Amino acid sequence: MRHRKAGRKLGRSASHRKAMFRNMVTSLIEEGMIQTTTPRAKEVRRFVEKLITSAKRNAPSLVDGAVSDAEREVLVQQRVAAIRQAGKFVRSRDALQILFSEYAERYKSRNGGYTRIVKVGRRLGDNADMALIELLPKDYVDARVRRAQSVEAAPAVEAEPVVEAQAEEEKGE
Repeated sequence: MRHRKAGRKLGRSASHRKAMFRNMVTSLIEEGMIQTTTPRAKEVRRFVEKLITSAKRNAPSLVDGAVSDAEREVLVQQRVAAIRQAGKFVRSRDALQILFSEYAERYKSRNGGYTRIVKVGRRLGDNADMALIELLPKDYVDARVRRAQSVEAAPAVEAEPVVEAQAEEEKGE
């Protein structure tokens, strides 16, 4: 039984799986969108979300906003450490640069949910479920959040009492 075992094996050895996910994460960071099978996309999402959260916690604007030199020094050290940790997983220096500059600032005010998985049908040949995994744009707001905001923003309409309306109809007749 596989109780409490996180992650999918995807029919690969541990080293092959790790290499595959490293390559896919790097490609997603560089390109912004990749097409793969649905189970792979769901696994890649786990790694990308953690990397973006780490980058967001060490964004350049946080270092620039330090009040004292001592605080700035500590933030710089934390940022360098986070970049080195992410560098263990991300294969490209360009991808690291994009992750810790562009994506850290883009998702600074967002609490998780940086990716979207869109199912695109089945692959010819083996009929595997395919999906696009993409990083959300900066100004993206989920439809559920938009609906909730519109309900809060809508002014309450006061209904006329039913008794008065009926009385006016009777007078008119």
